[in-house]
Amino acid sequence: MAAMAAGDEHAASEVLRGLARHLNCLNEDNKSTRKRALELIKRETVDKGLSSSVLQEVFSALLKPLLKCLSDPMERCRETAITVITEFIRCVPKPEESLPYLMPCLAQRLGEKEILEPAEELRLSAVEMLTLSVEVCGKHLAPYLNEMMNILQRTIGDPFPDVKRESCKCAVKFAKCVPEHFHMQAESLVKPLMQTISHQHSRVRVSVIEATGAVIQHGTGKNIDDVLSHLAQRLFDDSPQVRKAVTVVVGDWLLHMRDRYSYFHKLVPLLLSSITDEIPEIRFLAADLWKQAGTQWEKENEEDIKDKMDFLLTPPPFYPPGVERPGLGCRELVVRNLGRLVPAITHDVTDWLVPTRVRTSQLLSVLLLHTEDHSTQHLQPLLATLYQACTDTEKEVVSNCLAAAKLLGTFVPPVVFLKLLLDHVTTPSSSSHPWTPLMVLAAVLGGCPKPLLKPHLEQIANTLAQPDVCQEYQQVMYLEQLLTCVDVLLHQCDSDCGSVSLQVLQVLITVQSLSTEPHLIEKALESAQLLCKVQGLDSRMELYRQHMGQLLDWLAASVNTWSSYSPQRLQLNIIVIQSGPVIGEFVSQLMPLLRCSLQSDKDPEMRMSIFTMLAKLLLDATNTLDSQGHFREESEKFLCNVLLPNLVWHAGRTAAAVRTSALSCLLALLHGGAITPGQLLCLEEKLIPLVLSALDEDSQMGRLLACRSLSTTVRLIGTSLHPEALNKIYPELLKRLDDSSEEVRSVALQALGLWLTSLTKDYNPEFCTPHLQFLFQQLLLHLDDPDSSVQEQVLEVLRKGSLVHPTLLRREVEAVRDKQRSPLYCDQLLQHISSLPTETTAE
Repeated sequence: MAAMAAGDEHAASEVLRGLARHLNCLNEDNKSTRKRALELIKRETVDKGLSSSVLQEVFSALLKPLLKCLSDPMERCRETAITVITEFIRCVPKPEESLPYLMPCLAQRLGEKEILEPAEELRLSAVEMLTLSVEVCGKHLAPYLNEMMNILQRTIGDPFPDVKRESCKCAVKFAKCVPEHFHMQAESLVKPLMQTISHQHSRVRVSVIEATGAVIQHGTGKNIDDVLSHLAQRLFDDSPQVRKAVTVVVGDWLLHMRDRYSYFHKLVPLLLSSITDEIPEIRFLAADLWKQAGTQWEKENEEDIKDKMDFLLTPPPFYPPGVERPGLGCRELVVRNLGRLVPAITHDVTDWLVPTRVRTSQLLSVLLLHTEDHSTQHLQPLLATLYQACTDTEKEVVSNCLAAAKLLGTFVPPVVFLKLLLDHVTTPSSSSHPWTPLMVLAAVLGGCPKPLLKPHLEQIANTLAQPDVCQEYQQVMYLEQLLTCVDVLLHQCDSDCGSVSLQVLQVLITVQSLSTEPHLIEKALESAQLLCKVQGLDSRMELYRQHMGQLLDWLAASVNTWSSYSPQRLQLNIIVIQSGPVIGEFVSQLMPLLRCSLQSDKDPEMRMSIFTMLAKLLLDATNTLDSQGHFREESEKFLCNVLLPNLVWHAGRTAAAVRTSALSCLLALLHGGAITPGQLLCLEEKLIPLVLSALDEDSQMGRLLACRSLSTTVRLIGTSLHPEALNKIYPELLKRLDDSSEEVRSVALQALGLWLTSLTKDYNPEFCTPHLQFLFQQLLLHLDDPDSSVQEQVLEVLRKGSLVHPTLLRREVEAVRDKQRSPLYCDQLLQHISSLPTETTAE
């Protein structure tokens, strides 16, 4: 051994003797000389393959001159010097002997406020040399803690990305080499790391995250709060590698950090957030780390939880199908920290950044899956959080929160969540978003098992059917959520919903009455069909037959307070229209409701709405109101007590509009056949004067409806009217021949034609000649009308008149024939009279 050592020493001396001139050349002013000298030193030492012991001797002699070259003005000289020193450190058996000179020099070059090395590639080489020193020197670097920290603080913030990455790598290795010393100054690296963690290069971000993991792991732990928010932001990084790095670091902390129990409530949500990452590799990694953390916690707390082991290992009944239950340790970790996690969730779910809100909403579901029934004690803040999140404009946030609400329904007893939720539904805390409690209720009910929900079905249905709930708001979103609640009940409870069929139908009727959106009305009708299906009913008609009496009583309870703003009038419309012939079975209950709501002192707009509805029904009376013949029995009272009072003239446009709607109802009654001629005849003394009065309405529609009503009345009972009654009708109709509306004129002429054909033997033409003469004269005036269609109609009416008193008509025609612009129509009429049978003309 001694001979070998002497040989190595001799070889080293020979090498150094050969390098003497080159060493002297390092001090020359000529840069080329210095450069050549360094290259020759490199060739004669590290490139020559000398033994490690020889290199050790040579390195000890060359170190100072080489370090001096690190500040050479020429970049190539500095580069060669760094390369040579690096190779020496890699090859010599005792590299730590170089540290007393190497570390101060590097600290001077890299660790000052202003880094002296201008070339970024050389700074990289210098930091790589430092990393190598850490690897080969290990614990021997402990005395140089200050120098190392100064260098790393500066190089982590270096402008060159590769220097940053290498510095982070160096920091990780240094922390692991001297953990018992590193913790004393670890916090000095936190600031530069956090300033670099959002660097534009993803590889730099990964390196910074890994270095942060080591710095916190081997530090005092006091700075963990300074880095957590930055790491949380990196969970939304576009780069999967960055997110993976965060997952690994947080998982490592949960498993190995000394003071991890103090930070579980901060670390758990970070790792659980990665369980919902879009990249499968990250999800599996996070799940594996989380499982390890849970298992480790179980072992460390075995004494604490041994009493719970038996019953906590059995899954609760109605556990969500297809979902793997987290281990006991994982569940306990979340349960014990939930009180501190919920406020953080509440805060982050309203963050201004969409990705944060999405991740937080995903995390909420994961947490609730772990806490199971323990979430009961945090139900109030959880519901408040869900209400807030459901107003989010981002659909994914809302969807995730509803999934979380469904888990609440699975694990929390219905008696508990209904006490809070139904109160919130009845009195929403937000006037701008009153539908959020309904939205959450629907989701919670969707997760609640049917056997547990069934006893509370009536309570839920009664709440939904309350006027304060189903009639208070008209926003589309509110009505949609109301329907969603109904649908969930129908799907969850199926045939059990028969016991609350009335309340459900009331909600569906109300939604249809308040909504103007076709898709909502269609959805309500689909729900009504489903309600029929779960009860085994064939159609909606059957459903209405089952509840019609109760529905009419429901409306009658408030009829005295109805106005144009009352939803009840709209509900009435939905009920009578959709029930079809069924409403005809309940006329006796419906009539008091109509009489009360159509009193002349009631809200005009409401009366117009109801009259319009009745007009539609009465036009098809045999398939609606009179399907059983019961309405016909009541029609006389209806006409007398309801319609006629609304035809009485009152000043004002609103009153005129009411009369017009009443006239439309009257016309429908007359046309639909729900009143017999005999019943009509009993009321003709009251009816005809009011209709004649309506012929002078300002409204064209009013005059038109009055003309048609009068025409229909004459057709139905004209032959039974007394001549005096008949003689009161035609003068008013003649006035309408000068109406501004062509349609009114046409209908008036039709009515006059019907009037003439309704004259029976009781009407004595001779006795009533003055009346007929006036009628013929007025009609002959209009026979000369500029409008040929009017002339044709008048001619047709006069032909009918020729059957009543042909002699009088001939005389009147001959008297005006030459006065008209064209005798054509007069000649046609005279020809028609001449063609009549002799006995008719003689009369």
